[in-house]
Order: sequence, then structure tokens, then C-alpha cells
Amino acid sequence: MPAPLFPENDYSQASYAHNESTRVFDLLSFDLDYSVLEKEFKDLTTLAAHVAGTEISLLNLIDLYTQWTVAGHGFPKGQIPRENSICQYTILEDDHFEVKNLLEDERFKNLAGINDGPMLRYYFGIPLRSPDGNNIGALCVMDRSEVTLSSDRINLLKTLAGEIEKRLVLLKEVRTLRTQLAEARAVNKRVAHDVRGPIGGIIGLAQRLIRKEGKSSPVEVLKISQMMHKSGSSLLALADEIMRPGQLSHAQPEMEDGITLFNFKQTLEQLFLPQASGKAISFGVHINEKLGNITFTKTKLMQIVVNLVSNALKFTPPLGEVSVSLDLTLSQNHRIVNILVQDTGIGLSQEQVDAIVRGQAPSTSGTQGEIGYGMGLQLVRHLLESLHGTMQLQSTPGQGTSFELSIPIGRVAHLE
Repeated sequence: MPAPLFPENDYSQASYAHNESTRVFDLLSFDLDYSVLEKEFKDLTTLAAHVAGTEISLLNLIDLYTQWTVAGHGFPKGQIPRENSICQYTILEDDHFEVKNLLEDERFKNLAGINDGPMLRYYFGIPLRSPDGNNIGALCVMDRSEVTLSSDRINLLKTLAGEIEKRLVLLKEVRTLRTQLAEARAVNKRVAHDVRGPIGGIIGLAQRLIRKEGKSSPVEVLKISQMMHKSGSSLLALADEIMRPGQLSHAQPEMEDGITLFNFKQTLEQLFLPQASGKAISFGVHINEKLGNITFTKTKLMQIVVNLVSNALKFTPPLGEVSVSLDLTLSQNHRIVNILVQDTGIGLSQEQVDAIVRGQAPSTSGTQGEIGYGMGLQLVRHLLESLHGTMQLQSTPGQGTSFELSIPIGRVAHLE
């Protein structure tokens, strides 16, 4: 894989919006898998490069710490630290952000790729806005020569950015519809399962009357009829309870949005091996291979692990280690995904650990000056609480940190 456009060689403070927390939560609400988005947007990024007449066009999504290039033309997808990106400035704009000569701009002249490598000079970026009005990323074009874009070309690029925004919203809506459909199917199955007993009881009472062929006394008929009435009323109450909207959240979703431990491992390696390699950190993902082909719902799990691994890489020095262990606990009543993220980083004091437990983690700098926003672990806590998961944190200053998570998951599928 080619080296990142801007490797981890500059850790000056990144710029961010006054509503950064809201902006990041908005991006997270799309619940995107960055590793599979290229096919959705490759045509638009290619068209953007042709419209602008530039060598490179990129679709970047920006979270707390990282710029994720999810699709592009003229350069591969990947990720870089947010503070090393140019698009971090684009998402602060309402219309666009342009740099005629990157080498002459104090903010960018020392970035790799500007004075070496592809020797990039020109940049033009358009913020990508969510329906709630938050800039969650950017469509940008870049070139090794200075470019002058006409107003017509700029308007065409804005049209393409608008189409990207529409597709992102469509992906979110499709995911929502799939979830709702899965919940509806799960409720139907639950109704079928839970009413089977009461219906069987009513049928049994009716059969008692039929078998006696009219020989039952009026008292016995009345008694059986009353029992059937009570059972039917209870059945209606049970159906109402199951179908109550508030109960949908307890339904077990189907596997349309599922993942296996093998898939999880592969995705994490694809996302973070380049970043770990750039910082000379050993990064590995370990799974219980015996359960590797079991499919389970992945909703919000990727966001949680991405935040923890990003944090671990940020606070682990070169030649250190970051590892992720993934396992499943399966029983009749409990289905849990177990996640362990460990690093040999700078570690945390007891005071810092207590602050994290209270949800008041302060912003701190990484091992090479990387800037933290003090919200990464708060995001993890928020997502974890929404999934009713638990987290155990252990850390020793100078030795490293481990996060151990247990998260209830939906009904598992096949076991090969």
C-alpha cells in the first residue's frame, strides 16, 4: 500500500469547530463502515477530478482524531491524523476552502507530500454537510500544479458534493429501514412464539367440548367458556404488550448488518496497520478462531473499538505494542461480545482513571504531541451505555493501559 498522503510527521494542534461534540456525534449517527464505502462513491470522486482537471480527488470523513479517506481518485483510501490534514480547515467553512500554493502556506508547507513525494501545490475543498447542518467531512481536489477553477467548475464540484451528501443520507436511511424491518420481523417471531402456548390452551378447551359431543352439562360448558374467555383476553393483552412500540428496542435484529470475528479482525487490521506502521508500533488483532464464523450484529461496535484503538495508538510510543482481542460468550440466556484493547503506552494515573470513570476525562497530548479533544472516551462511554455494556479499565503509568468491554449482542446466526 502506498504511504499516506500526509504521514505522522507533524503534530501541531488541529482546528475544530465550537460544536465539535455535536458534529462528531452527528457523524457517528450515520454508523458507517469506512472500509466498504469506496464502491458507493468512486464514481463521484473520479468525476470530481475530471471536472476540476486535477490529478487527485478525495472523499474524507473527519472524526475526533482521524481523517478517513473512504473513496478517491488518483490516491488510495486510508487514514491520517486529523492534525495533519488540510480538510480539517474545510469543515470549518460554510462554502469552500482553497489554497493556491500549499508550499507557501505556513500551515501546510512542512507536511509530507508538499515539499517531497508528490510535491502537491493546489487544494480546493467543499464541506459535506449533514441534514442537521454539521460538517462531517469534505470533498477535495488536489494537484501538483496551481489550478484556477472557473465559477462553472466550482458549481459543478458543489453539485457533486451535494450528491455525496444525498448518498450518505440514503445509506443512513437504508440502514434505519433495515433495522426497523429486522425489529418488525423479530416482533412477529416473538408474537408467534409467545402466543403459541395460550392459543394451544384455548384449542385444548374447545376440543374438550367437541369430544363430548353435546353431553357436557350447562355448568361445565359455562366453566369452559369462561376459561376460554380469560385465556383469550390474556392472549390479547400479551400481543398488545409485545407489539407496544417501546418493546421494539428489545427485539433481536436480523443478520443483514452482521459481522463475524474474522471480518472484525480483517477490518481493524485494514484500518489501523498503516497508522501503526507509520509510528513503528506493533499492532495485532487476536480472535477466538473456534467462534470465528459466528455472525452477530455489529451496530456501534466498530465505532467503540475504533475510538479505543485510535486512543491506544496515540498514547503508545514508537516500538510499543497495541493489541485487540475479540471473543464471544454464548449461552442460552447470554450472548456477549468481549473486547480487550491493550497498549504499552504512557499509561494513566489513578486520578486520570477516576476521571474517566466519572466521564470527565481531560484532553491530553499523545506521545508525539498529538492533540486530544477530551471526548474520545466520553464517546465510548455514551455508545457503551446505549448498548448496555460494561467496561473495566486498568492502567499503570509508564507501562500501559487496558480496556476490557463486555457488550450484549443480538441473536447469533450460523456456527460452522
